[in-house]
Amino acid sequence: MSGQTFDVVVIGAGPVGEVAAERAAKGGFKVALIEHELFGGECSYWACIPSKALLRPGNLLAAAKRIPGVPIGDALDPEKVLARRDWFVGRGDPEGQDHGQADWARGVGVEPIRGHGRITGEREVTLEDGRVLTARHAVIVCTGSVPRTPAIPGLDTIKPWGSREATSATAVPARLAVLGGGVVGVEMAQVWATLGSQVHLIITGERPLPRLPEFAGDLVLDGLRAAGVTVHTGSGIEKVSAVDSGASLQLTGGEELVVDELLVATGRTPASGDVGLDVLGLPTSGPLEVDESGRVSAVDGGWLYAAGDVTGRALLTHQGKYAARVAGDSVAARGRGADIPTGPWSKYSATADHHAVPQVIFTDPEVASVGLTEARDGSADRVVDIDIAVAGSALHADGYAGKARMVVDTERGVVLGVTFVGPDVAELLHSATIAVVGEVPLDRLWHAVPSFPTISEVWLRLLEAYGL
Repeated sequence: MSGQTFDVVVIGAGPVGEVAAERAAKGGFKVALIEHELFGGECSYWACIPSKALLRPGNLLAAAKRIPGVPIGDALDPEKVLARRDWFVGRGDPEGQDHGQADWARGVGVEPIRGHGRITGEREVTLEDGRVLTARHAVIVCTGSVPRTPAIPGLDTIKPWGSREATSATAVPARLAVLGGGVVGVEMAQVWATLGSQVHLIITGERPLPRLPEFAGDLVLDGLRAAGVTVHTGSGIEKVSAVDSGASLQLTGGEELVVDELLVATGRTPASGDVGLDVLGLPTSGPLEVDESGRVSAVDGGWLYAAGDVTGRALLTHQGKYAARVAGDSVAARGRGADIPTGPWSKYSATADHHAVPQVIFTDPEVASVGLTEARDGSADRVVDIDIAVAGSALHADGYAGKARMVVDTERGVVLGVTFVGPDVAELLHSATIAVVGEVPLDRLWHAVPSFPTISEVWLRLLEAYGL
């Protein structure tokens, strides 16, 4: 079969692959971007974009109900909510759902190539139709992640929802069970409850979001219940059976649920199994380990890079795009023969992956967190917890319920992490991220005066609680 030669070949055209390809192209290189599904990837069609489009109407309705005098109804219009979701993901576009993304690639000097690419040799990627693409400088793997499915007896007798089905469903199920109290679980439980489904959330612990401070899980739990979700704590699914109306679930403790759909939201794992890593003697499961510049150091010659979920470093779209910028810039610089600095916080080092990963959970209430959520073992770190009770929050919503945590390195006098929980706290997060990344001294942060009356006043209260 015929072959083509490029400077850089990128496998996977989700947001991460798109950014890596664009950065390499900006460096003056000829770049191929391979995708076997839709250009734009998981985030654009089945994750970040549709899930937030589905969450926003329910959050807005809940917010309106907190303000007396706002003329609102008691329920959403599911048909209009789903139609708005469809618009955001390009469903029904006569030119193809992802034509805009493919056109964008061409516009930035990247050649989009449809097909399933596998590494078949050094700097070589082969498509399923036999075409061979050769890279003069580098191959960058940006294949993302896939859902992790637990071994539950009888699960194979039904067709459970994964995250894709949960964000792309065209009708509201009358009864929905959600297994898993992580981000996907809580967000989708709230989405479908606000659209009229009878939702059961099944979690193993006392509260959802176990990796965050307990107050975050507790407040989200309150929000889920207020949305009508029945939460089964300390539970799990022991067995699944297919029934005419959907699925019968036997829960831990013997309770039985009959539902129309079951969403399994028990985490994700790097999509490294069908990339051709075996040809290079690398494991075909688990993360593809990279150095700070995104280079796979286990491969001789320094030609293989990876970014995003497939590396297992920080499974978030924005963090993957950050790593892609680093990888694309590193490939371009090294391809020009430059000796690049890869120390902490350089342009060619994904340092934030270890110190300042921001994340928002778009439930009602929202959870926004960056950096550490608790003190380091054996350190002099100090944790400051306060209620978000300022003039800005009181005006924002009657009965505003929120909390904030700040983790401080007392020896250096800098913020190591911040967590906010409450209605509409997502927009507070970047200020916290800047404080953590910039290692802004607390005595200087004290002079960053928050505007009155905004929820950002919580920064003043956090610093006052610390003792400034």
